[in-house]
Amino acid sequence: MKKSGFILAIAFCLISCVSTKEKVASGQPYTDQINWPNAYDPKKAGFFVHNEIDIRASPETVWNILIQAETWPNWYEGARNVAITSPDDTTILLEDAVFTWKTMGLNFESFIREYEPYSRLSWESKKNSIKGYHAWLIVPTDNGCKLITQESQTGFLTFMQKVFQPRKLEGLHQIWLEEIMQKAEQKDL
Repeated sequence: MKKSGFILAIAFCLISCVSTKEKVASGQPYTDQINWPNAYDPKKAGFFVHNEIDIRASPETVWNILIQAETWPNWYEGARNVAITSPDDTTILLEDAVFTWKTMGLNFESFIREYEPYSRLSWESKKNSIKGYHAWLIVPTDNGCKLITQESQTGFLTFMQKVFQPRKLEGLHQIWLEEIMQKAEQKDL
């Protein structure tokens, strides 16, 4: 019994490594366009997801929807109890903002690390068992823009996520993108 458990653990590790490499490869060239801190390099990540969508709306429209974090729970099922805690006098994400929220069943405090209006937004979230870096990239196109979101994670819970819920975060991010697309395209009609 011990030998089969060991073999199963090795198999999960190998599958996890391969799936992370495939995900990073599917995110090219955008993975290289994101300013990843060394601790979250996707090639070394315990868990990595990439999603993208084409939106027939301007980068400005998409950006203005994205930074209204406290409204996310109204239209995105993956966010609950979002509150911008710093700076005190804002209702939207700003450079150096801090916000708290619940996602994937866990409460997080997140810190804006990159803020380039209409182009880039990234935040870092940390807990004892999981650390993540979530990046957004808005790329202008002839018909509007492409919205890319990527997340790199490290920590014990990343292994559990890979084994027991490997597609959940990717699915939630896809819903997030589709909701942003729907809202943005309605505004730019």
